[in-house]
Amino acid sequence: MRQAILAENLTKRFRKTVALAGLDLEVPEGIVFGLLGPNGAGKTTAVRILATLLRPDAGHAYVGGHDVATDGAAVRRLIGLTGQYAALDEALTGHENLVLIGRLQGMRAGAARRRAWDLLELVDLAEPAGRPVRTYSGGMRRRVDLAASLVGHPTVLFLDEPTTGLDPASRIALWNLVTQTVAAGTSVLLTSQYLEEVDRLAARIAVVDHGRVIAEGTPAELKAQVGGQVVATHVGPQHMQQASVALEPIAPGQVRTDGDEVVVPVSDPTKLNEALGRLLSAGISVEEIALRRPRLDEVFLNLTARQQDAGIFEEVA
Repeated sequence: MRQAILAENLTKRFRKTVALAGLDLEVPEGIVFGLLGPNGAGKTTAVRILATLLRPDAGHAYVGGHDVATDGAAVRRLIGLTGQYAALDEALTGHENLVLIGRLQGMRAGAARRRAWDLLELVDLAEPAGRPVRTYSGGMRRRVDLAASLVGHPTVLFLDEPTTGLDPASRIALWNLVTQTVAAGTSVLLTSQYLEEVDRLAARIAVVDHGRVIAEGTPAELKAQVGGQVVATHVGPQHMQQASVALEPIAPGQVRTDGDEVVVPVSDPTKLNEALGRLLSAGISVEEIALRRPRLDEVFLNLTARQQDAGIFEEVA
């Protein structure tokens, strides 16, 4: 499979802060590839380098086969970018914003107007297209911003936390647009802190922490690293700590609490019976206990905790 993006040993430092510490990334063509990590993990820095907005201190990166450091103009002709905040002129209408971007990209006036209308219909904003953007809701602005990144028919689209601050309905609408964009042939690199978003959209995911990839695979492959399944039990708030101690022998060092739930990764479904027995033997009243697949947030927490315990980040702290 051909690669839309290839990054090798990308390194970037801002004074004493190491943003990227040898990031390696391979993004196949024609999919949504999720870049998942906490604040400060290096996601946005990686996107800015791949979009030719920053130069790496070391390493190499290629987008569509072009070196981002030495052939930036060719890269920029291939890509679209939607950042964390909508980059629109609020005094212009939605249509005027898209026409302006088309003209800046060298389109003739008629072609720019037609492309703007096509995209406004795609993002379901043809009706308010003649209103100033300052009158748009946050969700509407994000949809116009996504449309703006598609004006030039990009083959590679960077979406850097595109749904930050959106309500659930607006987020789902944007997810549907991303799916349509990929179906039309565009490769997407999506960064996000919303685990549900990455789980739903991405065919492959890289988990990034402290400026490097700590795990990569399909959502199912990453979930299998937690143990394939988890035992999740609900006990009264007064018994959370006691339940965690009782379940510790099942998966030493991996038991965690999540709200009112105690979660234990397991590879053997029979561990459900063992977990129930341990809780009852400890005199804990069990409100609910079940065996289920791990969620992506559990994968992320497990992976980052494992790497921290191994101490591999000491050199870039």
